[in-house]
Amino acid sequence: MVNLQLLAPAAALAVWSMIMLVWMASTRLPALAKLKMPAEKTRGGRGSDLDGVLPDMIQWKAHNYNHLMEQPTVFYPVVIMLALIGGSQIDVYLAWTYVGIRVVHSLWQAMVNTIPVRITLFTVSSIVLTVLAVRALMAALGA
Repeated sequence: MVNLQLLAPAAALAVWSMIMLVWMASTRLPALAKLKMPAEKTRGGRGSDLDGVLPDMIQWKAHNYNHLMEQPTVFYPVVIMLALIGGSQIDVYLAWTYVGIRVVHSLWQAMVNTIPVRITLFTVSSIVLTVLAVRALMAALGA
């Protein structure tokens, strides 16, 4: 009854998150080096402290990486639950749809970042995730 196909989208999103981490670091670290900030200004800082210090286009990648550490933390356990319960092929399609939308959302936010498109992508991915979560709950209650 276990459906291991459901784990592939979760693994893909985890890999995508690491790609965003590398992209963020490869743009942010050189930009930080150019600032030549005194050591006392770098102590205890957080990434969000760099908003307004580094160019927006550099920070967009960091913002998106942070987003990948937020809502997808619901996606991972939902997909694992469905995999263990034996989710259907529909659940596999929904999981891949969620991952695809999140990748598009990442690319949009990192490169263009217009709010109406970004909100639309976020809303659609949230709806897909909600459907997955409800299906996991129904499957768990019926198991």
